[in-house]
Amino acid sequence: MTTPPHQPAPNPYSGAPVPPNPYAGAPAAQPNPYAQQPAPGFPAQQGGIAPGTMPPGAMPHDPAYAPPYGHAPAPGCRNCGAPQAALFSVRAHVGVLVLMRFHTLNGPFCRPCGRSLVRTMTTKTLCQGWWSPLSLVLFTPFTLFWNLLAAIKFGKLPDPTPAPGRQPLEEGPPVHARPLAYVAIIPLLWFTWVAVNIYLDASGSR
Repeated sequence: MTTPPHQPAPNPYSGAPVPPNPYAGAPAAQPNPYAQQPAPGFPAQQGGIAPGTMPPGAMPHDPAYAPPYGHAPAPGCRNCGAPQAALFSVRAHVGVLVLMRFHTLNGPFCRPCGRSLVRTMTTKTLCQGWWSPLSLVLFTPFTLFWNLLAAIKFGKLPDPTPAPGRQPLEEGPPVHARPLAYVAIIPLLWFTWVAVNIYLDASGSR
């Protein structure tokens, strides 16, 4: 007895009608009212270039393509935020035998904040800056001269107007009224004594 070949079942979906697309012929989408708009003074998007984006061939720092972040705030005192400030640094130096440390506080500072830092850092240098050979003849004199220039520069500034909630530093007593500043007399006397003896020995050997 011969078995008839297997016949596949008919596709029930063949010839079924295709339902219409409910989105066909729908009106075009409306523009998004919340999309980011170009900031005033900056070019609108053209040719796929978004506002604030530098296109190929544009020069660096071109203001026409700068990001719309607004103007940078004016520099003020680092401590109290007063706009009456000078961009100058204050230094201190510590020298102990072969070890040396350099301290720098970069401005800007207003008049009282700058003068307070100058007096503090200068007193520190006069007390601790002489105990190394290189410090004695080079780094400490340079630091004291630098702080003298800083004191002159800060002293020419007008009275500061601190930012709300901030106060300038207290200037404190001047350097000559601080006892630690007179520690410098010890190494200076020693250096003078050594220099005088070297001179006398050189004069006697002639």
